[in-house]
Amino acid sequence: MRRSSLLAAAIMAVSAPAFAADPAPVVAAEHAFAKSVGDRGVRDGFLAHMADDAVVFSPDAMNAKTFFTGRPPGKAPKDGGTLLTWWPTFAGLAASGDLGFTTGPAEADGKRFTHYFTVWKRQADGGWKWVYDGGVQNDASHDPGPGAPVSSLSPGQGGGSFAEVEAAETALAKAALTDQAAAYRAALAPDAHVQGSPGVPAASPDAVKAEIATRGPTAAFARLGGEASQAGDLAWTYGIAAIDASKHYVRIWRRGPDGWRIVYDQVL
Repeated sequence: MRRSSLLAAAIMAVSAPAFAADPAPVVAAEHAFAKSVGDRGVRDGFLAHMADDAVVFSPDAMNAKTFFTGRPPGKAPKDGGTLLTWWPTFAGLAASGDLGFTTGPAEADGKRFTHYFTVWKRQADGGWKWVYDGGVQNDASHDPGPGAPVSSLSPGQGGGSFAEVEAAETALAKAALTDQAAAYRAALAPDAHVQGSPGVPAASPDAVKAEIATRGPTAAFARLGGEASQAGDLAWTYGIAAIDASKHYVRIWRRGPDGWRIVYDQVL
C-alpha cells in the first residue's frame, strides 16, 4: 500500500501540470524600484531594492552591494541629478511565486538608451529584492510607453532541479565551442527572447536566429552562478561568455515537457 502511494506521488511529480503564474508581484516590485531611483537617486534607490547577494557586472561579476556602496551618493533628480526611469514590457514568475524577472526599455532624462533586465527573488519576509540587474545599450525606440500592458511568459512545468539546469548549460557550452548557432537551436524555447546587439531585442524565431548570428560562429561559456525556483519550473543563470571578447551572459530557463529550455538570453 505504502509502495503504491509512493509510486503514485512520484508519477504525479514527474508529470506535474503547468500552471500560469501571474507576474504582477515582480511587475509591482520593478515599478517600486524605478520610483525609488527617481525619488532618491541611483545609488540609494538601487541599494534599497537589492538582495545581499545580488550580482552586477562592472565589468566582471561582483557583489552589487559592494559596487553601489562604493559609489558617491550623487544627486536625486529633484536636486538636479539624472532622471533614470524604466518600465517592464515582458515578465515571468515561477509557479511557486519565489523567482521571477522583468525586462523593458529604460530612459535617462527622457532619452531611451537601453533595455534593462532584472531577476527578482522573494525574500523570507515576503518582500521582493533583485538578485541581478543589468542592461544592453540598444534600440528601445519602438517599445510601448509605461502604461502599456505587460506580456507574460508562458508557464513551465514543475518538478525540475537546478542540477538539470547545470547539465543543460554544460551541454550548451560544449556545443557552442564548435557551433554557437546549433548550440542555441538545441537550447532555446520557441518563444525565447534574446538580446545583446545594438538592435531591437529579438522576440520571434526569425529575429532570434538573426540575433544569434551576430555573435559569431563559436563561443566559450562558463557558468558562475544562478538558482532554480522552489517549484522547479524556472531558473536563472549567469556566467562568462567569451565570444569576440570577454563578455557575460544572463539566462532564464523554463522547464517544459521536453526539459529545460532558455526563454530569455542576454549577452553583455
